[in-house]
Amino acid sequence: MSADKDGHEHGMLQPPRRRGLLARFRANFLTGLVVIAPIGLTLWLIWSVTGWIDGWVLPFVPDKYQPHRILHTLFGVDYVINLRGIGVILALIFTVFVGWVAKGLMGRSLIGWGESLVDRMPVVRSIYSGVKQVAETVLSQTESKFDKACLIEYPRQGIWAIGFVSTAAKGEVLAKLPDDEVMTVFLPTTPNPTSGFLLYLPKRDVKFLDMSVEDAAKLVISAGLVYPNGKDKAPPPDGQ
Repeated sequence: MSADKDGHEHGMLQPPRRRGLLARFRANFLTGLVVIAPIGLTLWLIWSVTGWIDGWVLPFVPDKYQPHRILHTLFGVDYVINLRGIGVILALIFTVFVGWVAKGLMGRSLIGWGESLVDRMPVVRSIYSGVKQVAETVLSQTESKFDKACLIEYPRQGIWAIGFVSTAAKGEVLAKLPDDEVMTVFLPTTPNPTSGFLLYLPKRDVKFLDMSVEDAAKLVISAGLVYPNGKDKAPPPDGQ
């Protein structure tokens, strides 16, 4: 074997260089961040939403039954405690009670009487009907939801985007279109899939995906970083 000017023999494998202390610290920090961030954000969101609901509900509770005075009221103990979440429990109980009453004859009569009053108020009527329609659509127990995930060419041919098929077009919309089979597709935006565009496309232009709607939503939210099956890696681009 010949030696180069540095005295090293050609053809000999060099031992892998150990990463420096700073590189190992950075790798460990990023790994820990990946583990801690989802847990921390989830706990922070639950804590914030709970406090927000408490702030709305607790002002309606009599002062002597407030969480920080409940021990004194019931047991005569002068000890202040901060019980976060009492408002959430009270809101759940109140909502269940209202739902139970609304299912009865008297409840339906009261709701009908209240809606008849709202219908006489021009501005309030529009707001109430819009909010009611959205609530009935989102919270409906008929499990109305997106049917399939799909690929469509948007905003031009050759560029593909992920969409969600809700249903087939019906009524006047279908009658005004030249195609017999038209799909209603919701095109979400990244990283917020709750906003997007409502599109009507011929069925032949919609490519249905095998992945579930939930997996497609993860793909959209993560901007393509989280694939449904992590083991199925796409081949790298040419030249890599």
